[in-house]
Amino acid sequence: MTCGYCHPGAETVLWSGDRCRVILADEPGFDGWCRVIWNAHVRELSDLGDADRNHLMGVVAAVERTLIAQLRPVKMNIAALGTAAPHLHFHLIPRFDTDANFPDPVWTARRHTTSRLDQNAVAAQLRTTIREAIAS
Repeated sequence: MTCGYCHPGAETVLWSGDRCRVILADEPGFDGWCRVIWNAHVRELSDLGDADRNHLMGVVAAVERTLIAQLRPVKMNIAALGTAAPHLHFHLIPRFDTDANFPDPVWTARRHTTSRLDQNAVAAQLRTTIREAIAS
């Protein structure tokens, strides 16, 4: 089986570095849902050495700060899920009272699949600020 994170199809990349990348996920009904994906095929966070783990978590924190500052969600959800894709990645999910199943967890049945924001505009808005946040 080919790993979709090692060999991605079309992705909306917001930032990319040597060790990881940030994408805007295609999750209708959930505006601003991002993934931070470790580039090498690694299964678990504990498989990384200290320096790589610290780098990855720094990127996760920078993306979280950016999403909060730019989109003003009610709450942020951060998850390291991956049973279907055993490749290390984090989901950063801004939660709004208008999202697909607020206030229920994102994995419950969706009430709708309509985004309130234009995803291309969100990507353009986040691309610059995430790059700046990670660089600092």
